[in-house]
Amino acid sequence: MIDIFIRNEREQKLVQYAQNLAKKIEKTAIRYDESGEFPFEHFQILEEAGYFRLTVPKKYGGDEISLYEMLLVQEQLARGDASTALSVGWHLLTFLNVREAKTWPEPIFAELSRKAVEEGSLLNIINSERGKGNISRGSLPGTIAKKVPGGYRITGEKAFASLAPILKQFTIIAYVEEENLTAEFLITKNEQVEIVETWDAMGMRATGSHDIIFHDTFVPEEALLYRHRQNEVNRFLADGRVYSLEIPAVYFGVAGAARDYAIDFAKNTYSHSLENTIAHASHVQQKIGEIEVLYQTARRTLYSIAAQVEQNPALKEQLSESVSIAKYVICNNAIDIVTKAMQVVGGRSLSKENKIQRLFRDVQCSRFNPPADDVVITQLAIGLLIDKKRETFQL
Repeated sequence: MIDIFIRNEREQKLVQYAQNLAKKIEKTAIRYDESGEFPFEHFQILEEAGYFRLTVPKKYGGDEISLYEMLLVQEQLARGDASTALSVGWHLLTFLNVREAKTWPEPIFAELSRKAVEEGSLLNIINSERGKGNISRGSLPGTIAKKVPGGYRITGEKAFASLAPILKQFTIIAYVEEENLTAEFLITKNEQVEIVETWDAMGMRATGSHDIIFHDTFVPEEALLYRHRQNEVNRFLADGRVYSLEIPAVYFGVAGAARDYAIDFAKNTYSHSLENTIAHASHVQQKIGEIEVLYQTARRTLYSIAAQVEQNPALKEQLSESVSIAKYVICNNAIDIVTKAMQVVGGRSLSKENKIQRLFRDVQCSRFNPPADDVVITQLAIGLLIDKKRETFQL
């Protein structure tokens, strides 16, 4: 069957490349899901295959794949192991975002790119703090950077730091007291940076999303990458946040794996009462049909926005609302797809040996990646109902 979302030979090769990697990491995905350990083995496979350089600029030795191409490979990788795909996705997203937004000093970006290509060094932005709200949207972080001779001293704590066990360097958002603003800093792991192994979640168990504590951590002056000034769009909101489509792409990959499993199960499971496979049962056909409507709707939503970005890059800034809607639609559809797939498979889907129960647990985590459903709905409603100039309801 022809995949209409694979548009050329280059994309076909990328998809095949990601599918091959997905098959390799799927072999041990269940082990890491059960133990909750970080899958260093998976990342060794990805490094050897050159996965870490995919979104690095060509001028620094990378492949410089597009947003559309990143979504294709991440969708496929997530079919093998969602934890690995979500984790490495932060690295891919960071390089794609920074290369387009151009917010970091170029010499530093060049060096980080070189490390990704030559050393397999990963990168992530560690942004979340417990109880502090969405820092990228203006909430002040509890992590503080104080100016000292030659640089800054950073104290505070970050949470949900995916890739924490394998990162050598990463960036954080901290509040700069002397300047009364937030800024992005590059952190290099040392004895003043403590990883606290707190991650023991129901799903996405192997992302290594632990807490990080900064014990009066010194960073040099040049580690300050970018100041978030008032009335300026920071890199996390730049270009309509189109780069964040990588997150729903991963959960869509989880849903795709569940869809395929349910279809294969229906085709190959014999029913004595039907004297045929359960694929001939009307209730199974109903569920498979419902799954396909959700699947095709989500996939078209994902790739139509990515294609629009390519066709008219100037529109990126106007796509923030579309990106939020896409995350809402794709992730909710993904949850429904996996749930319906379990209904097709029946009681066997509850077995710990059945991979579909892992897919079910992983896909639930989509609700907790921003933006949250209630935030999306509220922002859409306010945009339609509230006159921002007068702050009154339109009648």
